[in-house]
Amino acid sequence: MSTPTQSPHPVAKPAEDEVEIRIVSHSNLFYWWPVWAVGFVMGLMTLIDNHRLVVVPDTAEARRDWEVKVEGKPEPREAIVVEKAQDEKHQKHLPAEDPAAGPTSKPAQPKLHMAATGVYGVMFAMTLLLVIVITNVPLRGMWSVVVIITVILMIIIFWLAGWWDPILRTLYLLDIRINAAGYFFVSLILFAVWLITFLFFDQQTYMIFTPGQLKVRTEIGGGEKAYDTSGMTVEKQRSDLFRHWILGLGSGDLVVNTTGAGVHHFDLPNVLFIGKKAHDIEELLKQKMGGEHNK
Repeated sequence: MSTPTQSPHPVAKPAEDEVEIRIVSHSNLFYWWPVWAVGFVMGLMTLIDNHRLVVVPDTAEARRDWEVKVEGKPEPREAIVVEKAQDEKHQKHLPAEDPAAGPTSKPAQPKLHMAATGVYGVMFAMTLLLVIVITNVPLRGMWSVVVIITVILMIIIFWLAGWWDPILRTLYLLDIRINAAGYFFVSLILFAVWLITFLFFDQQTYMIFTPGQLKVRTEIGGGEKAYDTSGMTVEKQRSDLFRHWILGLGSGDLVVNTTGAGVHHFDLPNVLFIGKKAHDIEELLKQKMGGEHNK
């Protein structure tokens, strides 16, 4: 009769106390990622567009039939020409390459990358305004539904009334232009601040769940406090459709209530992947309760 043999290297199971779930609260700056993302895209598209910005005085005139001499022969050219004033005192000039050399020195050549269309600037401005409104005007629960239904009804009403054509024509006249350097400067600074906040400052506000214990730090630079998880309730709130689902990609707020002699209420806003993390916390608490019942 054979006897079972044990492996010389048994697999070690992690101790129950080693299991922990870390929940990090992010600032509202996290929801600003569309601004720097759209800014980078618009800056890249402006470079691909490959046009240049020309700064001219208000007396300049653009025409397609200016005659210029090429090797002594007059030929028609497209050009922008500054009108000649009656006296030199009132004469306006193109920007000089070296302002210190005087206004009549060598003119500056077009270098700033600028798109030929103003659509890029309009898209960036609209994205910026939408993010500002969404992150500062919370619309929870039924308010989100009311806003969505209202927007849909307004779209249908405007369409039935025939108002969309004049509105779109008016918006087409809206011309907002930012050069490539402007897009990249704003986007790069915002992205750097966003990344530092996301990776460092946001990590200072957290909850750590372990079997039987909850560690909490609710403010940057504050101390860490520990609480017993017996009878603790955990609730996820993901009622702000625009902030949590659209900009937060499934984020939400975590609400924790402790029991016992010292009852505490904690709100941890802007937690990423709140659904999975809330489920993991519930499973951890169930394991703890099951272990206490088995003792």
